[in-house]
Amino acid sequence: MPIYEYECKACGHRLEKLQKVSAAALTDCPRCERAELSRLVSAAGFRLAGGGWYETDFKSGQKRNLAGEASAPSTSTETGGKTPA
Repeated sequence: MPIYEYECKACGHRLEKLQKVSAAALTDCPRCERAELSRLVSAAGFRLAGGGWYETDFKSGQKRNLAGEASAPSTSTETGGKTPA
């Protein structure tokens, strides 16, 4: 079951609700009790990584984004003033 995000247009309260795909969207805000809730569009909480149809079948040429292929190695030297162990 997906988790849906809602926001009340009246008071700004935000909440998440685990619901079936076939369930009706919530309308009443639990904080102010007005019928002003609207469902938000949000990004998925996971990323498919590794080889598979979702990484290889829908990309053209050499465009791939596999988990083992890091873009550029980080060159950050921030260690809080301490030498890394």
